[in-house]
Amino acid sequence: MVTDPPYGIGEAAGNNVRRGKLAIAKDYGVDSWDNCTADAAVALAITKANQAIIFGGNYYHLPPSSCWLVWDKENGVTDFADAELAWTNLSKAVRLKRYMWNGMLRANNEKRGDHPTQKPIGVMEWAINQTSGETILDPFMGSGTTGVACMNLGRKFIGIEIEPKYFDIACERIDQAQRQQRMFA
Repeated sequence: MVTDPPYGIGEAAGNNVRRGKLAIAKDYGVDSWDNCTADAAVALAITKANQAIIFGGNYYHLPPSSCWLVWDKENGVTDFADAELAWTNLSKAVRLKRYMWNGMLRANNEKRGDHPTQKPIGVMEWAINQTSGETILDPFMGSGTTGVACMNLGRKFIGIEIEPKYFDIACERIDQAQRQQRMFA
């Protein structure tokens, strides 16, 4: 399982619009899905997964771990966090990934999608590569970045998303990634 559940920090409350300094920030609207954490769902998912990676794990009450994944966003001085932490139940040491994700400045000129807390595909590929499972589950699929990363890596994917608009976006992105893979298979 590789997932990025809500952190409970209210990021879906229209904060993005106020952050545009060099370019006009995208308006994702106002929603309540990030007003609280999904403690029960995350706890249940961990009990079902042999290997688990949970972005924002520092916002949850999770067991101690020797392996945290640290994503350094290389975002300079902003009101965003300098890094994000992913809790794991993996038997490894802490791992670090530097991958710029700062407004319009992004590694590999990766496009920003239709979700206010979307992770970069490159970061999710890195996280998935920490696991050995054949199939990756993401019970908080959002706009489908984990699914796209799975398609890029040739891994099977199961995604769950409660919000219909994000589910539709995810399905389109994953389908597009699958079509791209078939072109080069």
